[in-house]
Amino acid sequence: MKAIDTLTPCPCGNPAGYAACCGPLHDGNVVAASAAQLMRSRYSAYVLKREDYLLASWHADTRPASLRLAAQQPAPTWLGLEVRGEQRIDDDHAVVEFVARYRLGGGRAHRQHEISRFVREAGRWYYHDGELM
Repeated sequence: MKAIDTLTPCPCGNPAGYAACCGPLHDGNVVAASAAQLMRSRYSAYVLKREDYLLASWHADTRPASLRLAAQQPAPTWLGLEVRGEQRIDDDHAVVEFVARYRLGGGRAHRQHEISRFVREAGRWYYHDGELM
């Protein structure tokens, strides 16, 4: 797991800082209030290599056994997140469109543009699946 200075902006881009943004979600102290908030916290978890949080916030129907983040070679350097929008389908289903930028090794920057689907069960949002654009 990658260390982070709690006074710096959160990896998801919130200038309030990690301790006031994604940190409490990662530590299990609060649950995401929306699919977009869960999306931001999942991006931060990728940046910080919090595989435990990523798997816990992934719906059981589609969750892989492991992500093997520590084994990624070259490891991605995450450059930023843009949440383009959230659409609530109903009380328990939402879609979030986002673009995450990253670099592999010393190479050029890449973009992951995705439409992600989220499901809420027992008051908790889960990432279900996504479609790359």
